[in-house]
Amino acid sequence: MVDSPFGQVVAIMPQNLRCALKQLPQQLRGRVEEIRLRQGFLPTVLDEMGEQEVGDMAVTQQMLRQVLEQATQASAHTVLDRVQRGFLTLKGGHRIGICGSAVVRNGQVVTLREISSVSVRVARSVEGQAETLLPQLMEGERLQNTLIFAPPGAGKTTLLRDLVRGLSDGAVSEPLRLAVADERGEIAAMWQGEPQLYVGRHTDVLDGCDKATAVSMLLRGMNPQVIAMDEITQMGDVEAMIQAVGCGVSLLATAHGETMEDLSCRPVYRALCRAGVFRRVVLLHGRGANRSAQVEVVA
Repeated sequence: MVDSPFGQVVAIMPQNLRCALKQLPQQLRGRVEEIRLRQGFLPTVLDEMGEQEVGDMAVTQQMLRQVLEQATQASAHTVLDRVQRGFLTLKGGHRIGICGSAVVRNGQVVTLREISSVSVRVARSVEGQAETLLPQLMEGERLQNTLIFAPPGAGKTTLLRDLVRGLSDGAVSEPLRLAVADERGEIAAMWQGEPQLYVGRHTDVLDGCDKATAVSMLLRGMNPQVIAMDEITQMGDVEAMIQAVGCGVSLLATAHGETMEDLSCRPVYRALCRAGVFRRVVLLHGRGANRSAQVEVVA
């Protein structure tokens, strides 16, 4: 169990919670997406059906600190001083989100204190959809600029990673050179220079900086055929994507939304539509095993 993604996450939990999590039915353990700890309440696990409580002991401040210390082999105080982005990426690609009281200096969050909750996201690579979808996204040997569009939690990043892997490994064409602008470390989950989540043999990853900066650096330095990025949210992202298209690079990206109409309702997405950047939109419906994908061709 320790070698499974769920087992890796359980290993950083306090002893009493570890025992309760190990007693969950095996089928549920394989579906758990997050383990959530909120001070004063029972721990919960999240899967596609929602949250359910685990164990019989309410979460304490000490338990929250133990999770951070066990996960990073550092004191909770040291950890909190380096979580300006609100989360930490662990070996294996798992991510710890942290809430508490923010300490702000000069308009920037410099640390957190008095932790109130922790969410540990279980990282799993789900493969198999790339081979089905990629033929609909390609014209000849070239990927058409593609946007994956779905609500939060629908599996956009998971599908993006699978498509990157498929393109890089030549699942439906000759292998392509992929470059990933992994601003939040969720696509490849780099750890000491090595992706913790498989993204293909011909993939280069730049993480830790904003997408606009990353795209510019990747264009100059890595000669990619395709650039992939997660969660378009800023006009700077749009400008970088237009720059990449102008250099002859194909794009693969994700954004939040539910229908094609949503693309025309938000300023950032409207700018992409006006620029005619995307030729394919993949709409995701459902979650987990019930997820389905629909490809729309953009005229």
